[in-house]
Amino acid sequence: MNVLGIIPARMASSRFPGKPMKKIHGIPMIGHCYQRSIMSDSITECYVATPDKEIFDYISSLNGKAVMTSHAHEMCNERVFEAVDKIEISTGQKFDIIVNIQGDLPMIFPSMIDTLIDPILNKEDVTNTTMVDEIFTDNDFLDRNRVKVLITEFNDAIIFTREPIPSLFKSKEKFKKYKHVAIRAYRRDIYDKIKKLSITPIEKIEGIDDLRLIENGIKIRITFTKEITETVDTPEDLTKVISMMNNDKLISQYSFGR
Repeated sequence: MNVLGIIPARMASSRFPGKPMKKIHGIPMIGHCYQRSIMSDSITECYVATPDKEIFDYISSLNGKAVMTSHAHEMCNERVFEAVDKIEISTGQKFDIIVNIQGDLPMIFPSMIDTLIDPILNKEDVTNTTMVDEIFTDNDFLDRNRVKVLITEFNDAIIFTREPIPSLFKSKEKFKKYKHVAIRAYRRDIYDKIKKLSITPIEKIEGIDDLRLIENGIKIRITFTKEITETVDTPEDLTKVISMMNNDKLISQYSFGR
């Protein structure tokens, strides 16, 4: 199957402006995300989708692939929709699976993408997937920059929210808590369906693309990772990631220098 990876990234982040180009060990964050994503054996092509020439020019300078998109998009998936249209028109190629890889995941591991796609490839009833990892600290559980996920016994998503759920107040014992790792994969048929859907009320409030599917009755299969990663939403997150990547083994495998 032809699998297209799209990494949406923009400079105008409300919580941390300019973060895609902030450097981690001498390399802009978007460079880490792009290089690590193209290491995945599951991806046929990978592009950065951005409204900013600075990001486009940087990826192009690495002989990477990038596509310019509109500044007007409210949600991340809408940038992906525009990018896929432009890429398929320019290349004449139709892709079977679309993967949305957030540009603020500089610690993404190629194996995470492979794990994300696997259920779509091997289970006929799975049309789309996203990923979670376990929360181990109350700080992460209470942090509204971290999206919490409730999951059914069948590993389908119940809800995504920035609030700490299920309730610590009601709980009498410890329970497993999960946060969203914002990578998503869509089989072509469901991708074409959600592309036609309008932004939904809870999606708009929470600012979480996956809720558009939930609110329209579309199941999302959850995949799990035990890789230790971190999303960069704030300058404090960036400082933490720089420290966490001090001994990162993938950086030496990048196909471009600093």
